[in-house]
Amino acid sequence: MKVKERINGLRNLMKQKGITAYIIPTSDPHQSEYLADHYKARVWISGFTGSAGTVVVTEKDAILWTDGRYFIQAEKELEGSGIELYKMGIPGFPTYTEWLKDNLEEGDTLGFDGKIYPQNDVERLEEQIGKKGIKFIDEFDLVGEIWTDRPAAPQSKAFVHEVKYTGKTAKEKIEEVRKEMEKKGATHFLVGSLDDIAWLYNIRGRDVANNPVVISYGLIAQDKAWLFVDGDKIDDEVRKYLNENGVEIEDYARVIDYVKNIEKGSKVFLDSTRINRWLYKGIPEDCQVIKGTNITTELKAIKNDVEIRNQKNAYIKDGVALVKFIYWLDKNVGKMDITEVSAAEKLEDFRREQEGFIEPSFDTIAAYKENAAMMHYKAEEGKSNYTLKREKMFLVDSGGQYYDGTTDITRTIVLGDITEEEKRDYTLTLKGHINLINARFLYGATGPHLDTLARYPLWKEGLDYKCGTGHGVGFLLNVHEGPHSISNRHNKVSLEKGMVVTIEPGVYKEGKHGIRIENVVVVEEDINTDSGQFMKFEVLSYCPIDLDGIDVELLTEEERKWLNEYHEQVYDKLSSYLDEEERKWLREQTRDI
Repeated sequence: MKVKERINGLRNLMKQKGITAYIIPTSDPHQSEYLADHYKARVWISGFTGSAGTVVVTEKDAILWTDGRYFIQAEKELEGSGIELYKMGIPGFPTYTEWLKDNLEEGDTLGFDGKIYPQNDVERLEEQIGKKGIKFIDEFDLVGEIWTDRPAAPQSKAFVHEVKYTGKTAKEKIEEVRKEMEKKGATHFLVGSLDDIAWLYNIRGRDVANNPVVISYGLIAQDKAWLFVDGDKIDDEVRKYLNENGVEIEDYARVIDYVKNIEKGSKVFLDSTRINRWLYKGIPEDCQVIKGTNITTELKAIKNDVEIRNQKNAYIKDGVALVKFIYWLDKNVGKMDITEVSAAEKLEDFRREQEGFIEPSFDTIAAYKENAAMMHYKAEEGKSNYTLKREKMFLVDSGGQYYDGTTDITRTIVLGDITEEEKRDYTLTLKGHINLINARFLYGATGPHLDTLARYPLWKEGLDYKCGTGHGVGFLLNVHEGPHSISNRHNKVSLEKGMVVTIEPGVYKEGKHGIRIENVVVVEEDINTDSGQFMKFEVLSYCPIDLDGIDVELLTEEERKWLNEYHEQVYDKLSSYLDEEERKWLREQTRDI
């Protein structure tokens, strides 16, 4: 079934149900960023494979909204589908809620699947278009009714993430949560987000590719804690661990029964951006709902000393894998057929050699030449899969899930001759990276306060990138983790000691090239003066930055000093894990400039 046929099938169902417009978000029942195949309804209905986007279908219109990371990709994948692209954040393109407000009339109906649609988005719709007399219909999964070959729901086994990695038992974390519940006046805490549940109960799984989580719900009261999960996923070891830590296991489908039977007068704390409409509606009317960021989200964002120590170890292993990969590339490009796909596979092979490696932390972005201008490009056999040559640049954004941490790193590798424009853009990207990673900032600063530091060298030359500068990183969890970020978007979360975040400015020129340099850092305390406590970043990632891409004349003395010191650390930390030829090569790649 082609995309046009799928849209027509959806329209026929909409007509039967009396639905004027239907929303298909990128979501699952837990508001996850990355989805198990079973929940990729938006991908199936539209053919657009990016990780973010919303489709709205009416009798006459079909529109996809996505952000700047995916504009180039979306234009290519939507071609001939009859679906129009609306570019989020670009003047002249309304948001999908604004479009619905302008195009729906009184008496129209708006449909969506309440089991995957977040309550917060429902409230925003009610505020913006509910006053027009538009009725909401939230009980139908219309895409599921026509998706005849839909993949089955995932059934991976859960496993315990041991305290030698986590630093705290599940029981200790639950007690921390209860203390925060008391501060908020809550009797219950309802959790729908998979990474929060995995962190809280010290369990992991393989239900979502690259995201070691278990599809489940959590409910915490002052005297009990429940995990709602398919019992087949829980073996005796996990069951014993959870029971010893005060967690009762119930069937996944029973969560709605427990929610509906929360005691009268209870006060339920939840994050309405990460609880679906269906579950929210199940809360008894005589209960008070207290809304805010998940308690667990704020707690897990600040890594403890054990987690940081483990995370540093994971990055040493990851750096070794990256160095071996880049060395292999340097010695073999032009001598054997290496494609974007086979290069990504080879990098994964090097990671698999490292102790404690589980899986990649996201689909590797291996992008040669102009493909790198697509920020979240994915090479595929038979579609887009360049063969690497001794020319131009190759961008590799990749990461791993290890028992002792989650990694994420990008290097843009110079394979041969590059233009002056490419070298300038590479150097400007590096200047932005150094400007932020070397920053000292006053405690209380947020991501938006710091974002400009990375962009400024690019802004001076009239360049920018249509994405954030950095995101939080989980601990054997999602590679994208909040609540903090480094971005020019609104974010009031202060950067606290122990928060892990990426720094990844870039230049992306459609049809030409893409450049990104990314390291992961942890926030640390710096000097304390009469002006207050200052903070800094400690680098976790260790891998050479390609000196062949740099116009040294554009770097200041301070920038050269930072790069030379960073490269000395790269050599010191990684060289002992390499053979003699690899060490010689690394010494040259980390030479002083």
